[in-house]
Amino acid sequence: MLPRYTVEVSHNGLGKYRVVSGTDHYIVQAKAKALQLSWDEEYRRKQAKEREKNSKELERKSRIRSKEERQQEIEEKIDEANDRTEDAKAALEQIQNTLHYALELKHAIKWEQLKRTVPYPTPEPVAPSYLEYQNEPKREDAKYQLRPHSIPEPNPERYKPNLNFWDKLFKFRANKKNQAANELYASHHAAWAEKAQLTESQNKQQMDDLFLRDHAEWEEAVPKVQLENQRRYDASVVGINQWNAGRLEYEQILAKENEALEKRKADYQASKPEAVSDYCELVLSASKYPDAFPQDFNLEYIAETKILIIDYSLPAPEHLPEIKEVKYIKTKDEFVEVALSETESDRIYDNLLYKICLRTIFELFDADAVDALSAIVFNGWVKSIDKATGKQTNGCLVSVQARKEEFQNINLSNVDPKVCFKALKGVGSSQLHSLTPIAPVLNISREDKRFIASREVENQIDERFNLAAMDWEDFEQLVREIFEKEFNKGGGEVKVTQASRDGGVDAVAFDPDPIHGGKIVIQAKRYTNTVGVGFVRELWGTVMNEGAMKGILITTADYGPDAYEFAKGKPLTLMNGANLLYLLEKHGHKAKIDIAEAKKILG
Repeated sequence: MLPRYTVEVSHNGLGKYRVVSGTDHYIVQAKAKALQLSWDEEYRRKQAKEREKNSKELERKSRIRSKEERQQEIEEKIDEANDRTEDAKAALEQIQNTLHYALELKHAIKWEQLKRTVPYPTPEPVAPSYLEYQNEPKREDAKYQLRPHSIPEPNPERYKPNLNFWDKLFKFRANKKNQAANELYASHHAAWAEKAQLTESQNKQQMDDLFLRDHAEWEEAVPKVQLENQRRYDASVVGINQWNAGRLEYEQILAKENEALEKRKADYQASKPEAVSDYCELVLSASKYPDAFPQDFNLEYIAETKILIIDYSLPAPEHLPEIKEVKYIKTKDEFVEVALSETESDRIYDNLLYKICLRTIFELFDADAVDALSAIVFNGWVKSIDKATGKQTNGCLVSVQARKEEFQNINLSNVDPKVCFKALKGVGSSQLHSLTPIAPVLNISREDKRFIASREVENQIDERFNLAAMDWEDFEQLVREIFEKEFNKGGGEVKVTQASRDGGVDAVAFDPDPIHGGKIVIQAKRYTNTVGVGFVRELWGTVMNEGAMKGILITTADYGPDAYEFAKGKPLTLMNGANLLYLLEKHGHKAKIDIAEAKKILG
């Protein structure tokens, strides 16, 4: 048996969930990413419509209502009613063209388009900006030159005596005044010279101090700038190295995915069963339907007969549009939605299910490039609320087997979908909208040769029985019995596998839901020590190899913190001894778990 890999895909905004599985890890990853991108795009469209609607409503409410504006608002509402009517008609037209739309397309997978060629999304790091160094201060810089003297030098002209007539007549009088003036000038000049010298000395000292201070600051700043620039350079180198490493890893992943895709293409061209199944899943995943449709499915390809079995989740009646027209009533200032009549809705719904059935078969046969399909069995399932019980049910409403040669001779563009379905010997209620379930023509097989007959163990235990010391095969049977009671409530079943003690599957539970249900692997560990992460890793590998939806590990002891940490975020459930005792008591049995006693008994 080839190992299988499983990836869970969910979208909180749309409330959608799906498990993608396959035998090739990279193909499964590629399919999961494609599905996630598809849902993201659907969610963006939904949000854009809501934003546009809210914007129009806010604009309408914020407008001041003058007569002209009131008339404009009425016209806008009439336009809105017309737009909503067009949208309703377009939605109904899309439903009506469900089959014809697919007939115009080619459905063979273009392998090259599946390859991922998107460049590494993280932008390349930009070069760092470095701090600039300040110029080293020089003593001869203009900033440090002496300032002019602040004390003005005495002007000799101001000391010349004012000679009068007598001074000019008597020379000794003039000489005396000139001598006195010269002495005064000389005294003042000497005082000035002394102060000028002192000022010059002070200025020089200030310039020296300023220079020394600036130079000291410069010397202190230089290593800091160097250190910061080095830090920025180092960070840039680390960033570039990390970016290059991330890009290399990204490109290697792309290369591996594309290489796996090439291998899967070669496997498909060689008609290998798993590749054919994956190819058909890609075809159906690429098929476009209205956003509200579930479009979930399970496939099984039987290589010996070249028959493909499809369990397909069809839309419920509430997934279809109910409005065919919207009117604006001016007198009441309100919109009135004109709904489809019940007869119209039932007719549209029934035709839609037949069209989806025929379209799905057509798309798969049309895409069958290597003639791997001789026939297709389509089982259409609908989830709905049972009006009698109020509980959700999932019933098969249509089932048909179509042989390729016979089907390809049908001109689907001219057929009546219901008549064509019946001509193919399809099985279904005459009124599909009544949601009356039928038995499928062929079911997806659940056979596994590892299963063995079970035997009762639980009736042999009581409150004195120590589960931690029981025979390990009996312990596996006990776990099977307890889980069988749990799953039987929902119509499920649990089977025990052959005893191997190899860490494989001890029991397998089947959830009957054909779309979201499936296989759950169970491992039982009668253990007297703390269960380490190794067992949990082993369970996770088994889940992927088995293509299971979930894994459950149950033990008589407990788990270490690394085990719980590894299980976080994965479809794994870890149940300890206390959980096991609770389940037993829940189903009417009591026992005990005494680790110390078990260690003595088991030696």
